[in-house]
Amino acid sequence: MSHIRGSHHTTLSVSGAQEDVDFHVGTLGMRFIKRTVLFDGSLPIYHLYYSNAAGDPSAVLTTFPWRQAGLVGRRGTNQAREVLLAVPADSLDFWASRLAEHGVDATSTEVFDRRRLEFRHPCGIEYALVPADADARVGHPGQGVPPEYAIHGIHGVGIHVATPERMIEFSDEVFHSQGKLVEDGDRAAYQVGQDPVGNHVELIADNGEEQGTWRYGAGTFHHVAWNLETLENQDALKFDIEGNGYTDISELKDRKYFKSVYVRTPSGALFELAVTHAEGGWTCDESPHELGTRFQLPEQFEDRREEIFSKLEPIETPVQPDEEES
Repeated sequence: MSHIRGSHHTTLSVSGAQEDVDFHVGTLGMRFIKRTVLFDGSLPIYHLYYSNAAGDPSAVLTTFPWRQAGLVGRRGTNQAREVLLAVPADSLDFWASRLAEHGVDATSTEVFDRRRLEFRHPCGIEYALVPADADARVGHPGQGVPPEYAIHGIHGVGIHVATPERMIEFSDEVFHSQGKLVEDGDRAAYQVGQDPVGNHVELIADNGEEQGTWRYGAGTFHHVAWNLETLENQDALKFDIEGNGYTDISELKDRKYFKSVYVRTPSGALFELAVTHAEGGWTCDESPHELGTRFQLPEQFEDRREEIFSKLEPIETPVQPDEEES
C-alpha cells in the first residue's frame, strides 16, 4: 500500500538569478545548498536550491531563473500560487521589521484564526510566513537572522482553483489527505501524508481570474514535490493515481539528487512524487559543509561545462555562517 511521508521541496520559476539569491539568502536568511542547471531542454538555465540548516525534506525551495531566456508566466486560477513558509511562533514582529528594512512590503493578515505575514518575491510570486507552535526542523541563521527566528522550512502551498471540490476528491481518494478539512471564507485547508508539519495544502476558490500558465515562465509557481521515501512506494502511488483515472502523469525522471514522477492534479497544480537518492541526496557531490559552493552539472553535461557556465548570469552568494568558520 502506498503512502506519502510529507512534502519534499517546492520549485518556482523566477526572474533574475542574482535577485533570487539576494531574496532567499540575503533577506530570508535561508541556506544556499546547490547551484546546478535545469535538466530538461537544451537551453542552460540555473537550478538554485535553498533550505533550512540541515536541508531537510520539507525545507527546500528551488528556483529556475528565466529572465535570460525571456520567458514570463501568468499568475491565475487553476495554479499553485502561494509559498507558505513556517517560522517560530513568536517571530512575526521580527520578520515584519526585517522585511521592511529590506524594502519588502509585507501585510499582516489573519487566516484560520492565526496571524501571518504576506509579501512577494521580487518577480511577483506570493509568499506568507506562517507561525508554527511545534516544529522540530532547525532554521538556518544567516545574514542577521538569529536562530530563534530562522525559517523552519515549508509550511505548505496555496493553490488557486475554480472547483476546489475536485481537488479535495483527488486528495481523499488517492493523495493521502489526513482527512481533516478546515475552512475560512473562500479558503479550505488540509494536510497530506504522515508528517505533522510542512505538508499543508490551502485551496483558494478562484473562478474570477484567467487560467494561469503551466509552462515555465518567470513569476509563477512550477511544482510541489512530495516525499515518497522509496522507489517501491513511488511506484505504488503512481499505480494508484493512474488506476483512479488520473493519467496525466510522467514516467520516472532522474534528477541526480532525487528521482521523480510528475502528475497534473485536478487543481492544475503540478505535483511531483520524489524519492531522495540513496547515495546521499544533496551531499552526493558536495560535503555537508561545502553545500552550494560549487557549480554542479549532471554527468551528461560535464563536457560542456565551460560553454554552459559562460551562458549563465554570474551570481554572487553572501557569505554563510559555516563558511565564516572555515
